[in-house]
Amino acid sequence: MTENTATAVSTLDQLVDVFRDILDFAGLTEDTDFYEAGGDSLTAFQITGRLEEILGVDDIPVSLVFAYPTPRDLAEVVDADYGRA
Repeated sequence: MTENTATAVSTLDQLVDVFRDILDFAGLTEDTDFYEAGGDSLTAFQITGRLEEILGVDDIPVSLVFAYPTPRDLAEVVDADYGRA
C-alpha cells in the first residue's frame, strides 16, 4: 500500500515557514530561537495570527510564542493542545 503522508504538512514544517517569513530569516531552522532571530511582541502576534489561520482556530495565545520560542517546541505544544486532524 502507498502512504499519502507526503502530501501532509506537519505543524513543525508550517511553523518553520511562518517563522522564516515573518522574521525574514531564510536560514531559520526548527531549533532557531525566536528571540535570537529578532522576534518581538509584534512578530509574536503575527506568528500566532498566521498559525490560527492555518489551523482554523481563533484562540492561540501569543504567550505560547514567548514560552516556547523555537518552532519545534511551539509545534509540540500546538499539536498537543489543538491537535492536527
